[in-house]
Amino acid sequence: MRNPYDVLGVARDASSDEIKAAFRRLAALHHPDRNPNDETAQDRFKEINQAYQLLSDPQKRAAYDRWGPSAFGPGAAGPAGSGFVDLTNLEGIFGDILGAIGVKTGDRGTIRQRVRLTFEEAALGCEKAVTYKRSGVCDRCEGNGAEPGTASHRCPTCKGRGRTRAQHGLFPLPVERFCTRCHGTGRVAAQPCRKCQGRGIANQSHQEQVTFPAGIAAGATVKVGGAGSRSRHDREPGPLEVQVEVRKHPFFQRVSDDVVCAVPITFSHAALGGEIEVPTLDGKLKMKVPPGTQSGNTLRLRGKGIAHRVRPGRGDQLVEIQVEVPIKLSDKARELIEQLGNELSDDGMPQRKSFLDRVRSWFG
Repeated sequence: MRNPYDVLGVARDASSDEIKAAFRRLAALHHPDRNPNDETAQDRFKEINQAYQLLSDPQKRAAYDRWGPSAFGPGAAGPAGSGFVDLTNLEGIFGDILGAIGVKTGDRGTIRQRVRLTFEEAALGCEKAVTYKRSGVCDRCEGNGAEPGTASHRCPTCKGRGRTRAQHGLFPLPVERFCTRCHGTGRVAAQPCRKCQGRGIANQSHQEQVTFPAGIAAGATVKVGGAGSRSRHDREPGPLEVQVEVRKHPFFQRVSDDVVCAVPITFSHAALGGEIEVPTLDGKLKMKVPPGTQSGNTLRLRGKGIAHRVRPGRGDQLVEIQVEVPIKLSDKARELIEQLGNELSDDGMPQRKSFLDRVRSWFG
């Protein structure tokens, strides 16, 4: 056995986090699937795993630090000389690395759902009941795998332990695995349950109350731990991952944490100013329009936007003014507008005056 500290390239006083980080880096680098043309990759990978199994276990590490490799010889006693590697923790720690390099790992019970929220629900936050199918303890046999009223006996494969030990090509020691015959329960049904076929786990409908925080954006995911499927008896249920979709709103658009709303007003309101009614996330509000407001101007309502996610408070509502020109006029209205046009001078319309001045300058 090589010095495990040398194998992982860490100091003897390395923390557990430093050991884990070194293992992840080296295992990803030397995995046989990542080095198909390197005949020595498998041996390096075995050695890296063996070193990590030793140093990640406080009792085995202490035994090695005190007695060296002899602590793991044939006569060694206690946890240090147990003579097998438990892959339960390794699968969870190493699963992300294997997945990243294309090696399939076991089902972790993750369930992914999509939920559509209204614009207001996403902006202000809400709680919704999400209904979906997941694997859980079978409600017919209560998880024992036997048809109700029938007996079960101790699994002959694992001797009732729910786990088996076997030699694995990647490891120099026997490894412990989930027993596939009894599905980890340690018992085998004389007559398997009709609903779960003896697994003790079956698909069933489930409803989960999910909280969506104020200001959540379209495409964001809310994760609920333990609300997913239970893929095996020896594993906790996986997470539920809910991806958010947001319905379009007839008035509002989201720009960062601001709400944009276009509001049409009359020419008289734009010219003389006054109050208009504006829809907001908090209901209708009165808003003052200053005299001489131009079409396309933007007015701001402070704190009437979407809740900030990383700091207190809310964004603003931006009201885009659209001056609407009437398309149908009565005779009286036409007469009044003509009189108004005769009364208006270029001095009272600075944009028009500036444009005419530039035209005259251009054409001499």
